[in-house]
Amino acid sequence: MPTFSQALLPKITLFLLTTLPLPASFHADHVRDSEWHLNFLNIKAAHAITTGNGIIIGLPDTGVDPHPDIIDNLIAGTDLTSSEKNQGQSDKDGHGTELAGLIVGHGHSSTDGILGISPSAQLLPIKSYEVADLESRLAEGIELSATLGAKVINVSAGTSPSRGLQRAIATAARTDALVVAASGNDQSATGIGYPAALPGVLAVGAIDQSGKHAAFSISGPNVALCAPGDKIVTTGLNSTYRIAQGTSAAAAIVSGAAALVRAKFPELSAQEVIHRLTATATDIGPPGRDEQCGYGVINIVKALTEDVPAVDGSLGTATGSSSADASSADAGEPGGGSGMQKVGVLGGIAAVLAAGACMGFLAARRRSRKQEQR
Repeated sequence: MPTFSQALLPKITLFLLTTLPLPASFHADHVRDSEWHLNFLNIKAAHAITTGNGIIIGLPDTGVDPHPDIIDNLIAGTDLTSSEKNQGQSDKDGHGTELAGLIVGHGHSSTDGILGISPSAQLLPIKSYEVADLESRLAEGIELSATLGAKVINVSAGTSPSRGLQRAIATAARTDALVVAASGNDQSATGIGYPAALPGVLAVGAIDQSGKHAAFSISGPNVALCAPGDKIVTTGLNSTYRIAQGTSAAAAIVSGAAALVRAKFPELSAQEVIHRLTATATDIGPPGRDEQCGYGVINIVKALTEDVPAVDGSLGTATGSSSADASSADAGEPGGGSGMQKVGVLGGIAAVLAAGACMGFLAARRRSRKQEQR
């Protein structure tokens, strides 16, 4: 582990490479057709299974502007950057608002406006920084998200490694919250950003519209998954729409997918959700895990329907689940009863043990994948 300086002020790096406004003539009824990642991920089939009802997703970011396409999913958060009582629903920069649309966008109707990956989930906005200030309270935002009940926490930014950041990830582990973090965009960097580089965090890279690893997406041994991150249409400030590009967007899509899995399989721990997401990913690189996209590109439908036996390792062993018997959190969804026994409970385990368990789990996961390929 690196040695952290207590005097080091945390700085924030946003992982959206570019954000471009759509033309004013581009109305909500045209937006849905421009969300290319929805067809790529077969979201219609995923939403026939679950839309994420009952799951709270924490968003420690620049706040969220209450755009009409996301307002129904916002719950009371907080603003760590000021004393204003805006419940986190104030965004000067647009970054958090863009991510919110990708995660929980519900649009105006079945065909109009932005559709997010988990449109029935609740979004907890924790305003943790503003771009102009650069100084970040991201670690505090992650920790607060976990203590306020988030079961998925999206971190689409990087900050300095610190004891506070380690403590925040440990708190998420104790509360069984899954932290999804963007790997970063600058290929000239020496490695992926924090907290994506920390054990226990699901680090996400990006693919482009051709389905290949995006040139801007940082590679490294910590990257576990990739998701669409190129020219992604989403919500913007003042009820507008924007085009986002970067691993920030990819992480938001994976956070939405994690919420769907947690809604469909409520008995799974955070680390078991990671296992399900990585075990069902579509491998696009060399066979097995690679440093560009980890286990591959997220396949949400397979994550919701495939038999995924648990792996032997530090988190134990359990029987697999099937789409027919897996329990569901959404009323009227297919399936009933418990399909996978919970094997990895991180609640109450100290930070070092939680990190060690995760690393052992991922090592076992790699061994399992290699055995399958033989």
